[in-house]
Amino acid sequence: MSKKKEAPHEDEVQEATETAPKMNAEESEATEQEEAIEKLQQELAEQKEKFIRLLAEFDNYKRRTAKERLDIIKTAGQDIINDLLPVLDDVERADQVITKATDIDALKQGLELITEKLRHVTVQKGLKAMEAQGLPFDAETMEAVTELDAGKEMKGKVVDVIEKGYTLNDKIIRYSKVVVGK
Repeated sequence: MSKKKEAPHEDEVQEATETAPKMNAEESEATEQEEAIEKLQQELAEQKEKFIRLLAEFDNYKRRTAKERLDIIKTAGQDIINDLLPVLDDVERADQVITKATDIDALKQGLELITEKLRHVTVQKGLKAMEAQGLPFDAETMEAVTELDAGKEMKGKVVDVIEKGYTLNDKIIRYSKVVVGK
């Protein structure tokens, strides 16, 4: 009887020893999976943190560049205004002198000097007057205000310039307003 009792006991021991490595292998595999999951979760958290920092940096960059653009726009005209201030001073002085002036030629000469000074400043900044008088009408650079009966030689050409056109650094900023011959 003792052999019979020992035999089942040996079977149980043998089963236990066979299942123990299986259990250890399963537990080991589960532990590895948990470690892998933890590692991936940690990497995900790091990537989220990097993303949030990058997003904050980008928002700061956008705010900073928007502020810089506004500053540039606010001060863009400062350069031209500084150059025009001496002309304005001359115009104000001329205005004071006009009321007391008796010499018309001196007034004309003063006005010519102021006009030349103003032209010089605008040319330095890239402003150019567009020629139109006597040229064939060009819809790309001119605006026809009206048509006027003119001789055959002036048909389709500019008879009169009502308002000069201007370019600033080769870009049209005002079209010439003209009268075209028909």
